[in-house]
Amino acid sequence: MGGLFSKKKKSRVNQHDKAVLDLKVSRDKLKDYKKKCELVIGKETEIAKKLLKEGKKKQAVLALKKKKYQEQLLEKADTQLSNISEMIDSVEFAQIEQKVIDGLKQGNDVLKEIHGQMSLEEIDNLMLDTQEAIEYQQQIEEALSGALTHEDEDAVMAELEELTKEALDLPDVPTDRLPEATPESATAAKSKAKAKEKKAELVPA
Repeated sequence: MGGLFSKKKKSRVNQHDKAVLDLKVSRDKLKDYKKKCELVIGKETEIAKKLLKEGKKKQAVLALKKKKYQEQLLEKADTQLSNISEMIDSVEFAQIEQKVIDGLKQGNDVLKEIHGQMSLEEIDNLMLDTQEAIEYQQQIEEALSGALTHEDEDAVMAELEELTKEALDLPDVPTDRLPEATPESATAAKSKAKAKEKKAELVPA
């Protein structure tokens, strides 16, 4: 039990993440500092107005000097805040860029592995065999096109159609004419139908 709880979990936070976290903490502190400066500036302005109404000009000037100093601090805080924000963006972009580079490296390794399974010589031989087969087929077609007549071509197409039917195992279309119905056969059929109807009426439900 003690051994399980004594083990420390490995932190997944790397140096880049820690740097971004520290920068964001500093950024938030600067934002809070800016708010305090703005409150002090507003307060010193009100104090200066009040002192002027009371005729205390020297004290009013001192309040305005304090206000001016706070404005300088606020300007510095704005500059530092801008720099920190840019630094955060740069570090975060660098992290994304690193992930992209890692992905490209992995993809490149996979491509190298695939290419390593087949040499350039094998690829050239495969392409050469394919091209030779195409050219040989074209030569046969050109030779036979001049040797066969139109009747031979028709015979070839007819045989092709027969072989296609056999491959699909389609039944042949009947060529014999169906027997025509005669008046006697029609009368006999009507008689059989009436007999069946009467038999059905006699059977109890």
